[in-house]
Amino acid sequence: MDELLLRIANSFFYVFHTVLIIFNLFGWMPVRTRKLNLITLLLTFGSWVLLGIWMGWGYCFLTDWHYEVLGRLGEHNLPNSYIAFLTERITGWLPSTALSNTLTLSLAILALLCSLYINLISPGRKRKPL
Repeated sequence: MDELLLRIANSFFYVFHTVLIIFNLFGWMPVRTRKLNLITLLLTFGSWVLLGIWMGWGYCFLTDWHYEVLGRLGEHNLPNSYIAFLTERITGWLPSTALSNTLTLSLAILALLCSLYINLISPGRKRKPL
């Protein structure tokens, strides 16, 4: 693949994956994005768990694809966790695998619980008339 296309793909993954992570964490808050947030959270957990059966627990196909691009650009020895990868890129500090996995899972579960509550249980949510 041409280096220009690899650099474009790299930029795309940085933006898209980071925006998706932020949306997964906070997309349940605005009324208009609540259903989409629940869908993206379920897809994320589906990747981690269902694809994880074959690829290893916590498998994210976006991370896999981005790391493939980075490998072709000459970057190697990347951390397993995309959160650890982003943290290192932004701050220069590489958190331990245990810390990044614990925080990632804890915050994702919290976001999923908030999304499930706001979409399915919350008494203030709009209900369709029968």
